[in-house]
Amino acid sequence: MEIAVIGKKEFVLGFQLAGIKKTYSAENPEKLTETITKVLEDTNVGILVLQSTDLDQIPRRLQVIIENSVKPTIVTIGGQEAGLSLRERIKRSVGVDLWK
Repeated sequence: MEIAVIGKKEFVLGFQLAGIKKTYSAENPEKLTETITKVLEDTNVGILVLQSTDLDQIPRRLQVIIENSVKPTIVTIGGQEAGLSLRERIKRSVGVDLWK
C-alpha cells in the first residue's frame, strides 16, 4: 500500500522531500476534484493525505465519499483536527487503534 498526498504545491513539497512518491499538486477546485477522484480509484493507495481546508472546495457528494471511505483511509491535516496526533487521526478514520 502506498501513501498519496494531494494539495497545493507548498503542501505537497514536504511530503515529496520525505520520500512520498505519489504527490499531486492541485491549485484549483476543479483540478482538486479531478485528482481526488483519480486517486480514490487507485487500488495501490492505502492512505490519502489532504489539507482539511481543501475539503471545503470540493463538491458535497465527493466530501461524503471521502468521509465514508475505508480504503483508502483519508487523513486530513490542518483546520479543525490540527490538535490531533496522527495516531488519533488514523484511529478516527479506521475505527481501530493500530498501535495496540
